[in-house]
Amino acid sequence: MAAKDKPNKLAFLSMPAPASYVAGLGRGASGFTTRSDIGPAREGPSAEVIAEAQARRGEEAEVDPEQFQDPDNEYGLFAGTTYEADDEEADNIYEQVDKNMDARRRARREARENEELAKHRAERPKIQQQFADLKRGLSVVTDEEWESIPEVGNLTRKKRKKDERSFVVSDSVIVGDRARNEYETSLDSRQQTAGGFETPAENGTITNFAEMSQARDKILSLKLDQVSGTATSTGLQTAIDPKGYLTSLDSVVLKTDAEIGDIKRARMLFDSLVKSNPKHSPGWIAAARLEEHAGRMVAARKMIKQGCEQCPKNEDVWLEAARLHNNDDAKVILASAVQHVGQSVKIWMAASELEHDVKAKKRVLRKALEHIPNSVRLWKETVNLESSAVDARILLSRAVEVIPQSVELWLALARLETPDKAKAVLNKARKAVPTSHEIWIAAGRLLEQEAYAAEKPQDQRDKELAMVDKTIEAGVRELRRHQVLLTREQWLKEAERCENENAIRTCEAIIKATIAMDIEEEDRLDTWMGDAETAEAKGNIGASRAILAYALRVFPDKKSLWRKAADLEKARGTKESLNAILERAVHHCPQAEVLWLMWAKEKWLAGDVPAAREVLERAFVANSESEQIWLAAVKLEAENGELDVARELLVRARTVADTERIWMKSAVFERQQGQLDNALETLATAIKKYPKFAKLYMIQGQIHQQRKDHAAARASYATGIKACPKDVNLWILASRLEEADAKSIKARALLDKARLANPGHDVLWAEAVGVEERSGGTAQAKTVLARGLQECPTSGLLWSMAIWTEPRPTRKARSADALRKAGSDPWVLCSVARLFWAERKIEKARHWFERAVTANENASDTWGDIWAWWLKFERQHGTAEYQEEVIKKAVAAEPRYGPSWQPVAKDVANTRKSAREILELVVGTLH
Repeated sequence: MAAKDKPNKLAFLSMPAPASYVAGLGRGASGFTTRSDIGPAREGPSAEVIAEAQARRGEEAEVDPEQFQDPDNEYGLFAGTTYEADDEEADNIYEQVDKNMDARRRARREARENEELAKHRAERPKIQQQFADLKRGLSVVTDEEWESIPEVGNLTRKKRKKDERSFVVSDSVIVGDRARNEYETSLDSRQQTAGGFETPAENGTITNFAEMSQARDKILSLKLDQVSGTATSTGLQTAIDPKGYLTSLDSVVLKTDAEIGDIKRARMLFDSLVKSNPKHSPGWIAAARLEEHAGRMVAARKMIKQGCEQCPKNEDVWLEAARLHNNDDAKVILASAVQHVGQSVKIWMAASELEHDVKAKKRVLRKALEHIPNSVRLWKETVNLESSAVDARILLSRAVEVIPQSVELWLALARLETPDKAKAVLNKARKAVPTSHEIWIAAGRLLEQEAYAAEKPQDQRDKELAMVDKTIEAGVRELRRHQVLLTREQWLKEAERCENENAIRTCEAIIKATIAMDIEEEDRLDTWMGDAETAEAKGNIGASRAILAYALRVFPDKKSLWRKAADLEKARGTKESLNAILERAVHHCPQAEVLWLMWAKEKWLAGDVPAAREVLERAFVANSESEQIWLAAVKLEAENGELDVARELLVRARTVADTERIWMKSAVFERQQGQLDNALETLATAIKKYPKFAKLYMIQGQIHQQRKDHAAARASYATGIKACPKDVNLWILASRLEEADAKSIKARALLDKARLANPGHDVLWAEAVGVEERSGGTAQAKTVLARGLQECPTSGLLWSMAIWTEPRPTRKARSADALRKAGSDPWVLCSVARLFWAERKIEKARHWFERAVTANENASDTWGDIWAWWLKFERQHGTAEYQEEVIKKAVAAEPRYGPSWQPVAKDVANTRKSAREILELVVGTLH
């Protein structure tokens, strides 16, 4: 019974395990799961079930980044498209926008970051900052207090195990300590046998390696003391200069492991190369340079020495060996090299360069000439070392005997001889080298030099200079006979070289003899014009003048050639040469009005008014019905105060020439003299004869407007618009009349009609914008400007106005758009220059102003307003020299257009004012 009542200790084995029970967990097992625990395989919950469960729990569903991916393109929908210019432009625009936005927020962002950093450092200061006050307090601690601070002991209260290990003392220490204070007082028997200076080693001698090791260490320490340069007298203490030490470290080349590995591999390759092919000189040179690069100069010299032994006939190996050694050793090496390669010019030249004394150099070079008498380089170096012209002449005489084919030596000898002997030398040279063009050119230069050498009569000088032309012509013929055919370009280069060396007549002779070579007859004029322009661009004015002179002899009736020659003389020549060219030009082209006018203008600008009248009288004879000549004569008389003569000339011109421009100038002349009634009568007659000439209506309307008769002026403009609806200026004048009469609505309507009749005219859009701005409608002005830019997207005038209508922060971005659409327009360039001016970027502003005034090919088409803006800029930021330079350029350009320039220039009050004065007036009107 007692056994039955006793509990069963193993009953738990038949009980079910708890839910969280893991077998073996007490022994460190982590548990495992089998298929019987989780049941058979089954499909998990679907995506819809998971989404519903997440929605019940209030969780947001995770977005798969690949769900919008193109199934056929796993790298993106647009990965295969072409990156075009529009895409690049869009990226640049977005990048610029990001930069601008970042720049606008930068100040606030940096202030916020600084504030957060200060707050963070206040809350969590560094250890250094926490003890900063204590460190500052150390400055008042005295030396006694500092020395009384106790040493820090072991505060860990842990017993440290003492190191009780023992070590065996080295024998060298024991021997050294034993013999440290001993002195030898007698000589060994072996020392006595050898006289006390040598101790011959015998069989069975025992070497004391410990003493050798100590001696080596002592020698090393002495060397280190010597290197430091500051060793004390005892040799036990050294004081090294830290600055000098650090400076010396800069020259130490530290090589990385990779470099060392590369050097080792290269060394193996070169070793294999020189062993497999010992006669290959570049391999020895490369191996030696590798050792030099690795800093092993001894190995490099040893390597190149082997190369010299293996390749004794190669000059490069000997030169490399000389380079790797010092000066004295290099001399010995090159002396050995001469024994093997005595015909090498490089070896002898290197040997002469090693000598520092001139006599030694001469000795080496003359020895070289004994071995290599036909070397031009050796002869030239030998002659250059001679300080006496006589000795140099003797050497060159011998040189041309030995080397008669060297042109350089012949020319050098000719330069050292007198003119008579030089001719003989050049004749010999010509016979010895009949294929050299340099000898013929030198002969021509010699004749030119002799012609200008002394004071001679002009006839004799002209004859001698004519010999230059004959000599060059004969030279060209002889060269052709010997089949030496130089191209035109080569001859032109020789001519330019002669001009650069002040041999102008020889240059002209070369061009005269060769400029017609290799050109088709129909291409001659264009080719010669191009050659002249190219030479002028290079600064070779003499060559350009000679080309044009030859072309004028072939084409004497070409007006464009004479104009080109006159422009060249005006820009680079003298007044006498310009007058001579123009006189010849009107003689050959009497019907060319522009040449007559140029000649008369030059006479007038020179202050010779009678000569200018005489030129115009001769022009009347050749061109009796020329409108330009009549008007030039009228202007000449009017500018010189001869008003009655000018009026009489205009009356005769209306009878003889009878052109619309002469009638217009007659009316303008009467208006300038204050004879408004006569001007109106002249205009009435002219309008009947030339009803389609718009300027007549403009002048008539301006005269009525000057008299305050707005109705008559309005009628004149209306008549003109009906007769000439395509003239933009008439519409603008009519609009300004209405605006002056306080009728902005009518002015706006007129401009609308003008734009319908003349679409695509940016001037009309600019005027419309001006009307809106003057009437106070800034918003409406921007709208009109935007419409204008849509119709005229490349108009620089409208883009310039668009830049200045923007607020200051966005003007630069607007200017970038303007440069992209109309980058070469002078108005856009001027606006960019003004933006740089506003930012105080003086040099950039000056550069852009210069670009603006040179944007037009014809200088007279330059806008006068741009010159005025540039001068105003220089008045504020430039020097007097810059201001004067701008004024001179503006006067030379003779500008005629501009919104501010034309009203000032055509004002009756400014009649007979110079371009300089008008420029000053326009500067005053700018704002």
